[in-house]
Amino acid sequence: MLSDVIAIVRTGSPRAARVEWHAPWGQRFPSAPGAAGFQVILQGSCWLIPASGDPVELGTGDVVFFPHGHGYGLADTPSTPLAEPACDPLEETGLLAAASVGRPRDGGVTVTTVTLCGGYRLDPDRAHPLLRHLPEVIHLPARLGERSELRAAVGLLGGEIATPGLGADTIVPALLDLLLLYGLRSWFDGRPAQEEMTGWAAALADPVVRAALDAVHGDPAHPWTVRELGARGGLSRAAFSRRFTALVGRPPLAYLTWWRMTTAARLLRESDAQLGEVAARVGYGSEFAFAGAFKRAYGTAPGRYRSRARAVPGVSGR
Repeated sequence: MLSDVIAIVRTGSPRAARVEWHAPWGQRFPSAPGAAGFQVILQGSCWLIPASGDPVELGTGDVVFFPHGHGYGLADTPSTPLAEPACDPLEETGLLAAASVGRPRDGGVTVTTVTLCGGYRLDPDRAHPLLRHLPEVIHLPARLGERSELRAAVGLLGGEIATPGLGADTIVPALLDLLLLYGLRSWFDGRPAQEEMTGWAAALADPVVRAALDAVHGDPAHPWTVRELGARGGLSRAAFSRRFTALVGRPPLAYLTWWRMTTAARLLRESDAQLGEVAARVGYGSEFAFAGAFKRAYGTAPGRYRSRARAVPGVSGR
């Protein structure tokens, strides 16, 4: 289900840059509304200076995600002043980039830290509640023998950006998506059992609700009923409806409709499928019924939505 969520909310291609830092150094990364960012420490160590709270020491292999695009700083020590960014390298350089920042005081060329930074553009009009409930900062420390998939994605991505080869323009976005997916999975799986979970973390941890969500995401065209979804977890219709609504934040059929319309919007933006085919793929037997539901959700007809999205990439049509 995580892959569905990422595919729906991300727009355009993610960006990444490999940066070599020479002490003393400090860099401010401004807030980026409508984006999610990350930092991976490929070599050396540094300090994360969050917008609020105490500095956090980062070591080789650590991964940090910023799901809501909040600003932060990185520095070689907590007391090093943070320089203001001259530009956004992810906007200026395209898909991937390499940079070298600062020089040692003695004039040498010693590299103290190497980071992999990047970002994902998200469409706020399609924000999934799963992402809205994530914390401001997700820190995944490197631990021997743990998170092997995440470590593998980091290694492949770092190597591809350091020495781009044939097909890098296709490989790097795929690896960036894998990095985000493995990172979110690691965070969900790594939450202490005794920690009280709320929001979507609790929904995904609940086997009954998770089974229903998997069913809806796996086959949005199926004519699901509340009774049928509840039966997947062994609950009565009423008990399941109360449980689902409490954890997800909307009733089962309301979420089904929301997911169908979100999926339809993606198909309209990213495919050439005819309206009748789009309607069928999200559970509507006629274009007329689909068009009415879509207009209620997005405020515009499906054809107009597609035209606007194609004319201006990233425009949701609302």
